[in-house]
Amino acid sequence: MIFIFALLGLAIGSFLNVCIDRLPQNKSIVLPPSHCEACQHKLAAKDNIPVFSYLRLRGRCRYCQASIPRRIFWVELATGLIFALLYWHYGLSAELGVMAFYACLFIIIFVIDLEQGLILNKVVYPGMVVALLLSLYPWPWLTDSIVMRVAYAALGGGIGFALFLVIAIVSRGGMGWGDVKLAALIGLATGFPLVLLAIIMGAIIGGIVAVVLMIAKKRKRRETIPFGPFLALAAMVTLLWGSNILSWYLGLW
Repeated sequence: MIFIFALLGLAIGSFLNVCIDRLPQNKSIVLPPSHCEACQHKLAAKDNIPVFSYLRLRGRCRYCQASIPRRIFWVELATGLIFALLYWHYGLSAELGVMAFYACLFIIIFVIDLEQGLILNKVVYPGMVVALLLSLYPWPWLTDSIVMRVAYAALGGGIGFALFLVIAIVSRGGMGWGDVKLAALIGLATGFPLVLLAIIMGAIIGGIVAVVLMIAKKRKRRETIPFGPFLALAAMVTLLWGSNILSWYLGLW
């Protein structure tokens, strides 16, 4: 069964690539069908097999030999592995469906911000609505009361939004407004108090990566690094293991 979910993840990863390519350009994610961006040739079914087609074609278009972005391969592979991990972790359950949705959402945000420095309203705002609706589900770390579950989600969203709004104002452009909205989305998804864990974890991961890149001299000191990918990664880790991490940390005291 885990193999089936891995294959499902590969297929969904192919669709996520379409979203990543077209959403920033305000294009339909349905039409036209998959095609080569270089020669515009419609891709045959045998050219659309996730991961395997990329490997078989050696990363080049069958028709014009233009290079296919490596990101296509990595997003498909990562989504397949994540879906396998989620099935292994949750089995067939409501949690599996919810976490699969969040995985797809944060993969799209991660890659678009990494490549183009954009966090799109058309992705974040619907994500907020769905996250608030999903707060109705009785997660293990929340109270059984529906009212309190929604309240904790709303509080998490408010804290995320407020913290990053202050940072954006004080930094005078150092923090993008997209990050402010993403923090609100993460707060709605994780709820209170896990939103604080997600934000701290994102800052730590981002700081470590920034230092490593500067040491490797791949980034200039004044060159900005998108923060959204680190927040998206931290949000997913928090959703998966946040309650365990928090319990472990509190146990130290």
